Amino acid sequence: MNEKISTFLNSDLLEKYLLGETTSAETEMVETYISRYPEVQNAYNTLQFNLELVAKSNAVEAPKGILNNILDELDGTPVIKMNTTKKYKSWYKFSVAASIAALIFAGTSYLFYSQNQKLANENQVVVEEIFDLRNDIENNNKMLDNVMRQLLKLNNPETEKYIISGNERAKDLKTVAYINPKEKTSMIDVVSLPQLPEEQCYQIWAELQGKMVSLGILNEVDRKLINLPYAENALGLNITIEPKGGNTIASIENTVAEISLQ
Repeated sequence: MNEKISTFLNSDLLEKYLLGETTSAETEMVETYISRYPEVQNAYNTLQFNLELVAKSNAVEAPKGILNNILDELDGTPVIKMNTTKKYKSWYKFSVAASIAALIFAGTSYLFYSQNQKLANENQVVVEEIFDLRNDIENNNKMLDNVMRQLLKLNNPETEKYIISGNERAKDLKTVAYINPKEKTSMIDVVSLPQLPEEQCYQIWAELQGKMVSLGILNEVDRKLINLPYAENALGLNITIEPKGGNTIASIENTVAEISLQ
C-alpha cells in the first residue's frame, strides 16, 4: 500500500462520506479513490457493512397494533402522510454517527494501548542496558583495582625484578619475574614464548634445597602480569619444556631458561 492511499485511509473522509458530511470537493475525492483503488473500495465496503450491522442491531420493533390504536384516537381526523424515508435517514445517520464514534474510540484505545506497551518495552530495554552498564562499570573498577594493586607491588622498593631469557633451545623466550620477599609475593610477566607442539608446554619451577617445586604452567595466552606461588628461600627459577598438562618432576634436561635468586 503506497503512502498516498495509507494517508487517505487514516483520514476520516470515508466516515464523513457515509454520514453525508463531506463537501462537494471531498465527495468527489472520496468517490475517485473508491473507484480507482481496490484498497479504498474494500475499506469503504467493510465500514458500510459494519455500520449497517450496528444500525440493524439497534433497531427496535414497534409494538403490534400500535397503528390501529393511533387511528382510533384520531377518530377520522385526516392523517398527514409523514416522510418516513427522511426520518429513517436521520435515525440511520444518528446510528451511523454513534457507530463511527465507537469505532474511533476503540481504535484510539488500541493505539494508546499499543503505544503504552511499546513504551513499557523500551523502558525495560533501558533498565536492562543500565543494569548491564553498571555491571560493566563494576567489573572495570575491579580490573582497575587489580591493576593498581599490581602496580603498587611492582613499584614497591622491596620488589626485586628478574629478567628470564631463553637459551639456545628457546631464543625468543622472555619473561620478567617480580619477587617481594618482605610481602612474600611473586609475579611474572610473560613477554614472549616460542610456540611449542600441541603435546608440550612450558612449566616454571623454583629451586628449593636441592629439589624443584612447580610454580605453574606458562601459556602464550598468559602474556600479562600473573601471580605465582611464593617460594620461601628459593635459590633460583627454571623454565622447562614438559608434556602437556605439566609434570610433577622437572625435566632438567629440557631446561630452556634459568636464573639465580641469590
